[in-house]
Amino acid sequence: MEIEVKKRKFRGEDAHKVLSIRIPVELASRLDEIAIEANISRNELINILLTEGVKSVRIKE
Repeated sequence: MEIEVKKRKFRGEDAHKVLSIRIPVELASRLDEIAIEANISRNELINILLTEGVKSVRIKE
């Protein structure tokens, strides 16, 4: 009998970067509420919000 084990990628090899941020407790609580209501992880929610937010940024001179 053979057992297949998938080789794990090291951090950074999956095209993602781990970031550590400090946010107000109230904001973290609201993110948790939204994630629970949407039935997605907090990480997935933050990725969605950041992706959409970055699309709308305009730098003023």
